Amino acid sequence: MNNQLTASDIKKMEEEIEHRKLVERPRLLEDVKEARSHGDLSENFEYYAAKKAKNRNESRIRYLERMIRTAEVISDDSKDDEVGINNTVTVKFVEDGAVEVYRIVTTVRGNSLEGLISNVSPLGKALLGHKEGDRVHVEISAGAGYDVEIVKIEKTDDDSQDKLRSF
Repeated sequence: MNNQLTASDIKKMEEEIEHRKLVERPRLLEDVKEARSHGDLSENFEYYAAKKAKNRNESRIRYLERMIRTAEVISDDSKDDEVGINNTVTVKFVEDGAVEVYRIVTTVRGNSLEGLISNVSPLGKALLGHKEGDRVHVEISAGAGYDVEIVKIEKTDDDSQDKLRSF
């Protein structure tokens, strides 16, 4: 696995693990017990649904624990005038003049539909370390790419509203 995660990402994962173990696990176990008490298990849909929910929770806990164990911890510190992790960046696509706003995050929080792009995505990787006014070439594959201009960089200190992606 070996994802690059910030200390903040790891803290959020640990909080989710604790919630799943202390809140979700007992509730889901109780759901399984209740469904089991309804009689014949061979035709008891509630029992199978409860077991599936319990297993999904346990699987998520194992996934998060493995992510933390194998993570490469990276810093989210950057110079004030450079693009770094957890910065919000406004870019202008040179080809058509379209302006987009993205936030550079780690892979575990990336969600392009919400404007959260990973630091290892082609655009995220190209933007890291550059300054406002820089023109950056984003390489998608050998010989193919596009150019963007960095219009604005905003430091983001509080990333509490970002959610970790569930897999």
